[in-house]
Amino acid sequence: MRILITGGLGFIGSHLAERALERGDDVLLLDNMSRPGTSLNLAHLVRRFPGRARTLRADIRCDREAIDRAVESADAVYHLAGQVAVTTSIRDPRQDFEANALGTLNVLESVRRSASRPIVVFASTNKVYGALEQLAVSEEAKRFAFRDRPSGVAESEPLDFHSPYGCSKGTADQYVRDYARIYGLRTVVFRQSCIYGERQYGFEDQGWVSHFVISALLGKKLTIYGNGKQVRDLLHVDDLGAAFEAATRKIDSVAGRIYNIGGGPSNTLSLLELLEWIEGRTGKKVKRSASAWRQGDQPIFVCDTARARADLGFEPKVEIADGLERLYRWTERNIDALRDLWAA
Repeated sequence: MRILITGGLGFIGSHLAERALERGDDVLLLDNMSRPGTSLNLAHLVRRFPGRARTLRADIRCDREAIDRAVESADAVYHLAGQVAVTTSIRDPRQDFEANALGTLNVLESVRRSASRPIVVFASTNKVYGALEQLAVSEEAKRFAFRDRPSGVAESEPLDFHSPYGCSKGTADQYVRDYARIYGLRTVVFRQSCIYGERQYGFEDQGWVSHFVISALLGKKLTIYGNGKQVRDLLHVDDLGAAFEAATRKIDSVAGRIYNIGGGPSNTLSLLELLEWIEGRTGKKVKRSASAWRQGDQPIFVCDTARARADLGFEPKVEIADGLERLYRWTERNIDALRDLWAA
């Protein structure tokens, strides 16, 4: 296949690229390379696939002709490019809107106008459900828990965009869905929970699992917002890649649909529990300080993945213990590069 990956040099994008290149697919990575770490991901792909990791430096907010050309030669578009952090969206909502909402519209319009009409799989977010204040939550010793959602949050949960990031990604989410209904595009939306894994550079605003691990190994102090009992379901990036591939294979039966994609109830972790795991692994206390809750933070989010399991055959394979160990070992091996990246 010919696959275009927007945001292809980011954490998820570079992993999707690696899987596709291993299969022998033709891959084009469109990225504006504004996020720290993209050059490291590019270097990794070039080392592994010399001469095959094709890149296009372009910005989905404004480079419409470049997007048109890239889309025209694609069989599938994995749309990952965008602004990724709630905190950044609060500081600069216009930039957040342009990257997530306008950028997605530009990609969809290129697909709509193209002769090839490629498949579109869009990386949305659980933040489209808002703070989930309507759900009953109990507070336990080290974590929050849903009182009446044992399987997690399903796609039928009402949308309630909270924060500029939630609004911009939610807008994009609904545009992708509606372009399937109105224009007949073959689109799929993944509302992703916490994705983690190797080559996630873990800055404070995004990628909390890797941020905790890197901070601990560098001896840097962490800030815990709220009480640390916030819970997320974790999905290793390898399992997310398998979901993208399944949606592409099964597009004739799943076009126009939306899926919650995460580790589900069997793969959950609170901030305090992750700190406990890290301290057990390193044998050292993690430095930390406390701060107020972040605006719009969900005390708990866990995906109900029943729809994805039924339609896509989606089933996480990487258990948390294995995934964390893989991330920890990768971080140890690359700690000098990470120190330099964080210092830049």
